[in-house]
Amino acid sequence: MSHTPDTRSQRLYWPVQMQRNRGVRGLFVVVAAFLALYVYLFPGLFSIGGVSKFAQSWFPLALVSMSQAILMLTGGISLSIGATVSLGAVIAATTMTGPLGVVGGIAAVAVAGLGIGAISGAIVVRLKLPAIVVTLAASFIIGGAALLVLPRPGGAIPIWFSDLLAGNTPAALILLIVTALLWKLYLATPLGLSLYASGENPVGAYRGGVPVDRSLIAAYAISGLLAAAAGLFVAAQTGSGDPVIGTAFTLNSIAAAVLGGVGFLGGRGTMRGAIAGSLLLSVMINVMFFLGFPPVAQYVAQGLIIIGAVALPEITGRRGPR
Repeated sequence: MSHTPDTRSQRLYWPVQMQRNRGVRGLFVVVAAFLALYVYLFPGLFSIGGVSKFAQSWFPLALVSMSQAILMLTGGISLSIGATVSLGAVIAATTMTGPLGVVGGIAAVAVAGLGIGAISGAIVVRLKLPAIVVTLAASFIIGGAALLVLPRPGGAIPIWFSDLLAGNTPAALILLIVTALLWKLYLATPLGLSLYASGENPVGAYRGGVPVDRSLIAAYAISGLLAAAAGLFVAAQTGSGDPVIGTAFTLNSIAAAVLGGVGFLGGRGTMRGAIAGSLLLSVMINVMFFLGFPPVAQYVAQGLIIIGAVALPEITGRRGPR
């Protein structure tokens, strides 16, 4: 009895997932410990307002972490995520109060994100160029486009829309849950099933009939969409747009994905790990703020924790049975 590539992928899905989930439980324990400390320092977290405000500060980082993790799962990386966040923010701030309205503004942000990602992915795939080089070049182009759209901070987001996303309701948390569920649905599609195979062993996947090129381009398109959506949310938070507001998100997205156990070589890690990594990074920043750490010490502590998170699995792996 012969099996199609899709049938073989479905049969291997759960065993492969169990293999990739190693270490995520330990991450969840660390996240729980930091959350417990944060709740101790800030008891109001369990109120609706506390949950809402925390989710709002975490949500953009979670989106860009997912954006980065998708590409890292394919063996790539993006240095243009921060610029895409900025572009999404300025597009939202310059369209939502105009003729396009909120719906048109959301559509414009989505089209920009998908288009940027798809073009970057096509260049990487068709021209066989390193993703880091393509996305570095793209970051300058996208950043310049953001400055053309809005040379300085300005624009506006309708007040009701800002209140909806960044008010005293847990809208950000609901949106994150919906995004995670949509990701699970995507993994059930042929392109989603081929994502890990394309990153772990692209040659073998191609020989096995996996649509590697389409899978990679789709991953870049989704990555761009998530980054642009993060920019839209940041604009809703601030009520305006800023052409450089996304700068810090590039490195933070890499840090969160690495904290979540997503590997740089492709095929290793899970999206829930990346989301947990973004939660750990967000909680860690808040805890250090409440403990009175100066900004310099916060950066040093973040760097040491990230190095430890990357080094610990390697050390334990070497000490394990051979």
